[in-house]
Amino acid sequence: MAPFLLQASLPPLTQPAIVGIALVYFVVVAAIATWATRRTKNASDFFVAGAGVGLFTLAIAKMAATLSGFAFIGGPGLVYTIGIGAVFIILPGAITNAMGAWVLAKKMRLLGEVRGLMTVPDAIGARYRSRAAQGLSAVAILIAVVGYMATNLLALGLVIDAIFATGLAPGIWIGTAIILAYSVAGGILAGIYTDVFQGTVMACASLVVFLFALKSGGGMGQISHTIMAADAKYLGPWGEVGPIAAISFFFVFGVGSLGQPHVVHKFYMLRDPRQLKWYPLLMTIALAVTQLLYVGVGVAMKGLVSAGTIAPLGKADQATPQFLLHFTPVFVAGLVFSGVAAAIMATVNSFISVGAAALTHDLPKAFGRPVKNELLVGRLTTVALAVVAATVAQASGTLVAFLGIFGWGLFGSTIVPALAIGLNWENATRAGAIASIATGLGITLAGETLSYFKVYSLPTGVSISGLSLIASLLVFFGVSWLTRHRAASEIDPDIQLVMEV
Repeated sequence: MAPFLLQASLPPLTQPAIVGIALVYFVVVAAIATWATRRTKNASDFFVAGAGVGLFTLAIAKMAATLSGFAFIGGPGLVYTIGIGAVFIILPGAITNAMGAWVLAKKMRLLGEVRGLMTVPDAIGARYRSRAAQGLSAVAILIAVVGYMATNLLALGLVIDAIFATGLAPGIWIGTAIILAYSVAGGILAGIYTDVFQGTVMACASLVVFLFALKSGGGMGQISHTIMAADAKYLGPWGEVGPIAAISFFFVFGVGSLGQPHVVHKFYMLRDPRQLKWYPLLMTIALAVTQLLYVGVGVAMKGLVSAGTIAPLGKADQATPQFLLHFTPVFVAGLVFSGVAAAIMATVNSFISVGAAALTHDLPKAFGRPVKNELLVGRLTTVALAVVAATVAQASGTLVAFLGIFGWGLFGSTIVPALAIGLNWENATRAGAIASIATGLGITLAGETLSYFKVYSLPTGVSISGLSLIASLLVFFGVSWLTRHRAASEIDPDIQLVMEV
């Protein structure tokens, strides 16, 4: 979701109430970091929270990491621009993230128990008994992580600048320093419990703003009537984008959610896998509540513009800031903007964790040279990744947008076949996994690069992310079928047992 995150400057928010709420938020984050640091004693604590996280904590943390600031800024702007078609991006979220529990959660948790695994590439390497598959998936994750982190840090810098009037560059580095303060010291443990706090803020803010959105236009019925009179297509089943684009959104963001490593690897952290029967319900409720702001603000702003109450927006990303500053009390605005910062920081912390794990654990393991002190090296690589991403975030908007494009599609096309399908299909083969990862990596990088520089253009509604995911799936099934005689010999007995659970 990074390409949609935040592309415009926010209006000044340096009001005492908003600044005060933001400061309280940062104090709470610091307190959580201090607590988590005392409990982080080894690499398992740093990367997977010692496999000691409860189900409710896991669900809220995964919700916070899934949505990022997109749900608060980029998403409402997209709804304002293209209408109901934008809902197809989040519509599968509450369903397919729950589906992940049935497809991956128990298997990932048991793999962690049986093999002591800590990362998504770990699971891929163990499933196919292949260091090449593990290393190649780690490379794909690392490339996507840098782009995702850069776009999120840029957005965080914009929020901090708007609240504290720091300037964009200082805002980026202040945000990076805050995230590092708890990521380096407390690792994913600090991130998980910070995510719980952040996720709670996000959910409360979303619910409150949705009520104000309804009030601003006289209720959803009146808002809909106003919009229909001005632009009937906006509220049609596909919005302004048409069926191909809407279905493409649903496919890429629905199926692709099963390959997001910063979300999937949290399954290793669950204390008791027997509680997973409640996970789909908790995750669906958490995501549905948080997505109320996404839809409510976008539709409300479209209604207000259609009614002539406010002037058309110059930039779509201004939908949420303008609505909050003109139609909600200042306390609510402060809560939401703290929620934006919370959402962005939750996602960046998760990306830092999987990126540091790729550098510290997966790539050395793939080359047969495992790191001896993973906790120390993990902390050092966390700093290095954050510095690189913050530096990129200060570069031209073109570079940041270019890198951000790769994220979701690259994760989906390189991880979904090998991991989500591979852990549920015993006829998947090592050759099929490696070929699908290489296909997803190659098509996404080449296709997005050529498209970005306008070497070619795809038909309306067709995306590189969707094409690369389809191609990766076809290659995975095709090569696995051609090499099916090797399938049984490439699964270790303990992995086979986990797959049968």
